[in-house]
Amino acid sequence: MPQRAGMFPIRDHNPSGRIPYVTYMLMAANIMVFLSYVGLFSDPRGLNAFFVTYAAIPARLTSGDGLLTLLTSMFLHGGWMHLAGNMLFLWIFGDNVEDEMGHMPFLGFYLLTGVLAGLVHVISAPYSTVPTVGASGAIAGVMGGYLLLFPKARVDILLFLIIYVRIFPIPAWIMLMVWFAMQFIGGVGADPDTGGVAYWAHAGGFVAGLALTLPLWLIRGGFGFWRRTDGHPPHPETQYVRSNIPRVRR
Repeated sequence: MPQRAGMFPIRDHNPSGRIPYVTYMLMAANIMVFLSYVGLFSDPRGLNAFFVTYAAIPARLTSGDGLLTLLTSMFLHGGWMHLAGNMLFLWIFGDNVEDEMGHMPFLGFYLLTGVLAGLVHVISAPYSTVPTVGASGAIAGVMGGYLLLFPKARVDILLFLIIYVRIFPIPAWIMLMVWFAMQFIGGVGADPDTGGVAYWAHAGGFVAGLALTLPLWLIRGGFGFWRRTDGHPPHPETQYVRSNIPRVRR
């Protein structure tokens, strides 16, 4: 059924204080890895063999084999839209978390949340033989860290309802909590053994990101940090020219 309504973030109003080298490096790595095997999409048997080797397969991991795939699977994607969506979220939220953590700590944080997200997925479906790919778990961790550090940072949302299209800003905590709730509800209602979206990996990565960012938040002052900034970024926000996308009415 064609999609008639939806919303997704396109940018935030939270500028970086320094160049986010690691975020750019991770985006480049994901794109380059995808381009290295994109030709296999015309060869289902070859693509399946590739994913069996490098994707995370819960049943294989449960047996104690393929631990390295918890890392390799984070740089694989199931299609152009899968890749584009993940890179958009990483671009929006990754630079600010990297800015607060520092380059190398952010890289370790990203990889660790991705591994933890993968383990949560394995726990949710320990005997599934469906290959799991995508950076979504690690990026969910970045989103969890962003929520703790910048809950009131403004995020521009593209909303479309049939023929109504508009961009408008909302606080990050609303967008991120709605996203998390969707993953949780999706995980409760889905059968992880049949494939599809790895909802529990997303939810697990998000919670892991929150937990791993907690020490940094406490170092910044915890609730005192929130009181000083009122939950906003601790620097002037980016101002964008008003969107030219018109309201289209029936």
